[in-house]
Amino acid sequence: MPIAEVSPYAWQADVDTTVVVPALSLIYLFLVGRYGASRRRVIAYAGSMVLLAAAFWSPLHHLGLHYLLTAHLLQNVILAEWAPLLAVLGISAPMAHAFARSRAWRALTHPVPALGLWLVNYFAWHVPTVYDAALRRQDWLIHIEHACYFGTGILVWWPVFQSTPRHLASGARAMYTFAAFVLAAPLGLLLALLPNPVYPFYEHASRRIWGLSPIADQEIAGVTMATEQALVLFAVFAYWFRRFLAEEGG
Repeated sequence: MPIAEVSPYAWQADVDTTVVVPALSLIYLFLVGRYGASRRRVIAYAGSMVLLAAAFWSPLHHLGLHYLLTAHLLQNVILAEWAPLLAVLGISAPMAHAFARSRAWRALTHPVPALGLWLVNYFAWHVPTVYDAALRRQDWLIHIEHACYFGTGILVWWPVFQSTPRHLASGARAMYTFAAFVLAAPLGLLLALLPNPVYPFYEHASRRIWGLSPIADQEIAGVTMATEQALVLFAVFAYWFRRFLAEEGG
């Protein structure tokens, strides 16, 4: 009897939701019990976990791993930017001070290495051979990719929203966020403008859905990625720039 084909819109549990999300939630609850956190911060961290669960349990995960580059890039955006942003907002000042006791953490969350690691991670995983290898080795390499996105996402947002281990003035935070946007934007724009598909995995997908050709899928993926980064990073930049102007006008 032939095995029934799994629907592109299947809801499937994944190791990232069944193991990692509960583990991260339990660690945070422990930190809340030890150091405390306001309701606003708890809600922010809970939002981060909900985003992670949605990224790996909803059809977005199955679509991204088998059919659409657009779905996979949206999943990566959730991992590298949205979920880490909310997670960092969920960290209270006493928690941040506890993390700052680690010399390694102080070094990693310095603005220069934090931004550098985030950018290197983003560009490295989008090299076609690396990208395809992760998709073909979904038993382990894809999980390393996901962990790298979330981990470097935590690092890149830390100097923007935490004052420990160092305090950045509002103007410096605005400049840092603007630099992140300027340096990351070329990746999405490049994908949108390239005349040929760059990822063989999606080019030779066994089934095309939504009537999208490989190049159309790639163009939509690039535009989606560039637009999302423009909206999120510019919104954060605008917030800190307004604070900078208010402080200077003072």
